[in-house]
Order: sequence, then C-alpha cells, then structure tokens
Amino acid sequence: MRRSRRSPYVPRFASNARGEGTDDENRMAMSRSIGFVGTYTVDEKGEFSGNRVEGATFPNWVGSVRKRDDLRLVVDGDRMSEQFRRSEGTEIRIEWQRVK
Repeated sequence: MRRSRRSPYVPRFASNARGEGTDDENRMAMSRSIGFVGTYTVDEKGEFSGNRVEGATFPNWVGSVRKRDDLRLVVDGDRMSEQFRRSEGTEIRIEWQRVK
C-alpha cells in the first residue's frame, strides 16, 4: 500500500473528522490547498488546445474553460506542469508526476 503525501503547510484537524473542523482549521485547509478534475483536449497534432474544469474544491472554478492563450502546459517525460493566471490576477502553478 502506498501512503499519500500530506502538505506540511496544512495542519491536521483536531477532531479527525472532515466535516467537524473549526473555522480556523477550515480556513487554513481551504487557503492552502486546491483540487480539481476535468478534461484536457489536444488538437489533431497532439498539442494541448484546452481544459474544462468539471469539479473543484473551489466551486467558482467549476465550468471554467481555459484555452492555449490562458494556460501554459508542458509535458516532459513523466511530469506535466501548468501555469496560468486567473482573471483576478492570481497566478497558479501546478505540477504532476506520473506514479509508477
């Protein structure tokens, strides 16, 4: 069994129950983490052409669409990284690594 990695910047909830965090615990967890799922599309040349967010821990992202002009996506071997700027100016950088 593989253990998941936990961010050292988000303390555990004292109650050990996701739905029973204090206001401070919830604020810390929300402000220091993000999760989303969606689809990435590629054009006929195999190049990235867009992304649609279908679910997210930040509900305002759900349904958003990012195009090549909005999102820089780089695939290098087993790593994929993306960088984009939200409309309000926040810069987001995300990196994935394929687990074998």
